[in-house]
Amino acid sequence: MDFVLVSMLVVPLFLGILQVGLYLYVRNTVTAAASEGAHYAAVLNRTPADGQARTRELISGVVNDRLVDSVDASATDIDGQPGVEVVVRAHMPALGLWGPSVDFSVAGHAVKETGE
Repeated sequence: MDFVLVSMLVVPLFLGILQVGLYLYVRNTVTAAASEGAHYAAVLNRTPADGQARTRELISGVVNDRLVDSVDASATDIDGQPGVEVVVRAHMPALGLWGPSVDFSVAGHAVKETGE
């Protein structure tokens, strides 16, 4: 009897902690991929499309593709310097990998190399 009562408290708490850990893992992985994609696109003679493709490649190797809604890359201005921004929009289901989802967006930035 005591085991049932304690389990009703401990199991949901444990599953909630696992869900938060899974969300943080996915968000941090997508953030790192966006940052790496921006740095990749910032190299001389590369375009934002190269960074977008690199970001998709990095994400697809680690995170399920159905969690990522879009990957966009564009040229931008970073403190007066030409740069690249990669934005990833994704969602994370609230119950494991199923159920209603929480949308989030992360961005990576890098200053573009110039030929000077």
